[in-house]
Amino acid sequence: MRRTQPLIIAGFTVLLLLVAAGPVFADGIIIIDPPVPEVPPYLTVKYHHVTVTIEDQIATTHVDQVFVNESRHQLEGTYTFPLPEGAAITDFSMWVDGERLSGEILPADEARHIYEEIVRKQLDPALLEYVGRNTFRARIFPIPPQSEKRVEIEYSEVLSADSGLIHYRYPLDTERFSAQPIEDVSVRVEIDSQEAIKAIYSPSHEIDVDRRSDHQVVAGYEETNVKPETDFDLYYTVAQEEIGLHLLSYKEEGDDGFFLLLMAPQVEVAETEIVAKDVLLILDTSGSMQGEKIEQAKDALAFVLDRLHAEDRFNVVSFSTGVRQFSDGLVSVSERERAQRWVEGLEAKGGTNIGRAMLEGLVQVEGERPTIVVFLTDGLATEGVVETDLLLSQIDDAALESVRIFSFGVGDDVNTILLDRMARDHRGASAYVRSGQRIDEEVSAFYAKVSTPLLSDLELDMGVPIEDIYPYPLPDLFAGTQVVAAGRYRQGGAVTVVLHGTVNGERRAFEYGGVRLNEAGGEAFIPRLWATRKVGYLLNQIRLNGESEELVQEIVDLSVRYGIMTPYTSFLVNEDVQVFSGEERRGLAEREYSTMATAEPLAPMGSEAVDRAQKQTELEQSGTATDATGDAVRVVAGKTFVYREGMWIDTAFDADRMTPSKVGFMSDDYFALIEARPQWGTYLALGKRVLVVLEGTAYQVVAPEAGERIALPTPAPTATVTQSVSRRAPTATPVPVVADPGLIDGARPAGRELCAGAVGMALVGLLAAAWFVQRR
Repeated sequence: MRRTQPLIIAGFTVLLLLVAAGPVFADGIIIIDPPVPEVPPYLTVKYHHVTVTIEDQIATTHVDQVFVNESRHQLEGTYTFPLPEGAAITDFSMWVDGERLSGEILPADEARHIYEEIVRKQLDPALLEYVGRNTFRARIFPIPPQSEKRVEIEYSEVLSADSGLIHYRYPLDTERFSAQPIEDVSVRVEIDSQEAIKAIYSPSHEIDVDRRSDHQVVAGYEETNVKPETDFDLYYTVAQEEIGLHLLSYKEEGDDGFFLLLMAPQVEVAETEIVAKDVLLILDTSGSMQGEKIEQAKDALAFVLDRLHAEDRFNVVSFSTGVRQFSDGLVSVSERERAQRWVEGLEAKGGTNIGRAMLEGLVQVEGERPTIVVFLTDGLATEGVVETDLLLSQIDDAALESVRIFSFGVGDDVNTILLDRMARDHRGASAYVRSGQRIDEEVSAFYAKVSTPLLSDLELDMGVPIEDIYPYPLPDLFAGTQVVAAGRYRQGGAVTVVLHGTVNGERRAFEYGGVRLNEAGGEAFIPRLWATRKVGYLLNQIRLNGESEELVQEIVDLSVRYGIMTPYTSFLVNEDVQVFSGEERRGLAEREYSTMATAEPLAPMGSEAVDRAQKQTELEQSGTATDATGDAVRVVAGKTFVYREGMWIDTAFDADRMTPSKVGFMSDDYFALIEARPQWGTYLALGKRVLVVLEGTAYQVVAPEAGERIALPTPAPTATVTQSVSRRAPTATPVPVVADPGLIDGARPAGRELCAGAVGMALVGLLAAAWFVQRR
């Protein structure tokens, strides 16, 4: 081992030299070249599977794609995938039909000329999104008619770490070039970390998360028959603190900023750290619960009782016309088995006396401990107090500050206003078990998340003004869960975040220094995520408390600016409606409010009521902000566009204040604009007619003959791409990957068996393997 150690250290240093230049984007497309009449310019993708392993910031991505030639022609194609500026391929292999393909890496300038030529030839600006990035390409020939080509790629990269916040991105959006929807798309990410993993979050896709331990997490996304239009982004945090806290932010010049806060405690909690709690299980046993409902509800209660901690106390309350209790008051877990037998003997019969059940349960709360109330019903109050406002008032008077109410509505014949307000007013949550869903599974999954409270009554202090935080109020922290909060700030700079909370009846403060709110730029997805949550909050306020013209106006303004579809903004998909001035939006809000105010009140029960409750709560709790894309509304790199009169128009465009500079499509200025700001190609890739606001100037892409000479922005200086890595990994100076100069369209001169990329792959693969062996 002594002899191999210097080689291993040198090998790891070379690995870092090669990968420190930047993250790798390597999703591929096959462009038909030369073009064939009546054949789409890109091959259809049949399936696309991505498997990622991340070990202490070293990410290895394996891509498996199958492309289909659906035409009657034999085709030639160029497999292409774009890389961000400064990226370097480290461990690369590419196979088609069992044979290794050769390829070359084109530097950004050369790649830009190639993309521009394709755009000119096909009059299709879609590829402009990738201008400014290095590109790997390889020839694929022949592609027989009605045949498939399977491509597999594997590459490695070192992910950057910013104070324990690590970001992985896979550019899934190139699959929108597929001629048909993709049968199956999946991304699986397995993370192993020496430091404890706290939060794990995707702003782009709904992911399932399997927390196997504090140091190992698996996250997955899968969908069928789709054409992905959004890159896959994954953030995770590592920290040694008891509660990990990390901050992301975004700010435009002259505007307030937006922040996203990720808070997560450990998954594995010592018995001595568990907060003792009281649990009240209040179950509807009215006649409508007969049969499968009551049996599943009993199973759910048995699950909860099985998972009580040693110091917990509990009681079970069943209600129909009257109320029965397992015990006269809260009892210790030593009574669990007797309680389970009591629950098993419950029968469904009689009416529904919700008020009496809640009051008899809440009178047992003493206030020294956090109290979790699990309330389950399948119907409306039919006995005792039945008026919703009076019921809520009585519950408010009886519930102490330590009470958290979690309500479950079974079926559609429930009072959504009662269940939702009861939960919201007492810092809990509501959920609905619809037809085809199992009560025991829904309740069990919920309780597994809240069975171990760690910190309650959360409050944030950043030392600078912050506002409009959602969710509001902040929920409690439980072991193995996380809180994702979005809000606004006025001024960027260094801040110290203090998280206040209650543990076992005592207030505690957790301080996090070295945190920064961006003064310009940042993560562009945050504003729309914040707006999505605020719109959901406002819609719920209207649903639960009544409508006002001010709330409607705020919803309309946010919906137009960020492309969020709501009952008040269905006009977004109507091309005849203009939304690009404050006066236009005020008129729309007035009309929407007037229409809603004169309509019949919406019923609080029934399938439509439950649908509204679920959808609006999903908006308010949204972790992603990508649902607006479609024929009339698109969200691109943080900007929202609506389609009007044959043009995609940025909703930041203000017709009252702005006069756009007109750029002729395919003109010299058109390409000069992209050369000066390659990142703007993302917006121009929308189509042949685009109006976008960039750096305070409105640019309108028009027909070539209608273009004007424009003032081009000063070319941005070439940035040096750097990465910070964890304190366990040394940093190194980036070294570019060298392309094989003798490789032209996949042909190689005689005697040359491997391109430089293949040699680099073999060397890095060997050295990386040696490093991993040494580590273990």
